[in-house]
Order: sequence, then structure tokens, then C-alpha cells
Amino acid sequence: MLVTERQTQAEEIKALAEKYEKNRSSLMPILQAIQAKYSHISDFAMQEIARHLDIHPVEIYGVISFYAFLRTEQTGKFVIRLCRTLSCDMAGKARVARQLESELGIVFGETTSDGHFTLEYANCLGLCDQGPAMLVNDTAFTGVTPEKVHEIIKGCKRTFSVYAQEGLKHA
Repeated sequence: MLVTERQTQAEEIKALAEKYEKNRSSLMPILQAIQAKYSHISDFAMQEIARHLDIHPVEIYGVISFYAFLRTEQTGKFVIRLCRTLSCDMAGKARVARQLESELGIVFGETTSDGHFTLEYANCLGLCDQGPAMLVNDTAFTGVTPEKVHEIIKGCKRTFSVYAQEGLKHA
């Protein structure tokens, strides 16, 4: 029997709903789990979550659209968020941004055609004393320079190779 991706996702959502006791307070952990696995929360996932938690899908969409880290559209395997606060601006954020765009061949707000990288700005990463700062998925990098950008991207690309053994490490 052929199992579709939707069937698989429906089973995963059902298991998550049972794990978190099928109530409103379980919405965020379920959304985060789906986001982590699929890099976005599809319309189908919203419908399934709504069905299991007995809440309206519009409420789920409202939660997703409120939080910047939850998405309804596919992102790259690595989501790079560069802090755009004044302190990071004064510490050289513009040079880092140019290097990121140059290395990846995309501008902020885009995903590479191979689906590996997404570039975004973040309003504040809470690392104002160590700027410029950026996040690559959940890993923070501080004091980022154009030279460090090259090493960080290189570290990400290593995870695509057949010899990839380890995840992303701090540069």
C-alpha cells in the first residue's frame, strides 16, 4: 500500500495531539513540531491540527501569522536571520548582508533554487552587545564578519555532502 505524504503527516499530527493531550495549550508544541519537520505549516496541517484539537482553522492561522518564526510557506533547510537593529547596523551589518547575498546568489526574503538556504532579516536577536548577529536555524553567531559568513555558509554546505557527519557548528 502506498502511503502519501498527507497520510504520514496526518498520522504524525494525530500522535502529537495525543502526546500533548488534545487541548488548546498543545497548539504551540504541535505547530513547532510540524514546523521543525516540514519547515512550514501547510493548509492541510492546519486543518488536521484543527480537527484534532477541536478548534477552528482560522484560529490556527491567526497563531501562525502572529509569530514570525512560524510559516505557511516552504523555506530552505537553513534559514539565516540577520539582525537588523541599530546596534548591528553600527557594527557592520550592511557588509555582512552583502556577503550573504553574494555567497548565496539571492536577496533577503528569498530561498535558493535548490531549497537549501533562506535569507531573512530579524528585528532583534537579543545579542545587541555582540553584533552583527545572525541565526542559522537555531544556532546564533555573533561578531559576524564577511569572512565569517563564508565559513558559516561553507559549514552549512558540508552537511549536504555524502561525507556529512556532523551538523552546523559555530564558526
